[in-house]
Amino acid sequence: MSEPAPYTSADLSLIKRIIPHRYPFLMVDKVRDIVPFESAVGIKCVTNNEPQFTGHFPEEPVMPGVMIVEAMAQTAAVVVGISMNVIDKPLGTYFMAIDGCKFRRKVVPGDVLEMHVTVKRGGGKVWKFLGESFVEGQLAATAEFTAMMDLKG
Repeated sequence: MSEPAPYTSADLSLIKRIIPHRYPFLMVDKVRDIVPFESAVGIKCVTNNEPQFTGHFPEEPVMPGVMIVEAMAQTAAVVVGISMNVIDKPLGTYFMAIDGCKFRRKVVPGDVLEMHVTVKRGGGKVWKFLGESFVEGQLAATAEFTAMMDLKG
């Protein structure tokens, strides 16, 4: 296993070097407080011009819950990329399970969504995470999820 990449944060440019997602499906703007093999905090600035809001309650736009879970998973994938030093290589990330998912608060345009992701098990192809998303300190969503990482790159 290689040494972790020497990053404690990832701006949008670095995120795009780690995960393959692009607009309109890139759900994380930056990642901070990265501790390889342990945790990180992803940031998503929710804006009204995102395509899901034209059809997901246009009169009262709400970020779909599945997209909040996807944002947590993309944050987790950045943790894996840094932990496994997988940068500038394709890192496929595939859900295997989502457990105990709960939504506690609406996420709307203008919110800054913070995805706190903790590694429960990882280091190879299969990783398990706890994700908690917050807006202004209020819990918006929580889930445990398992993903397979395609580390072929």
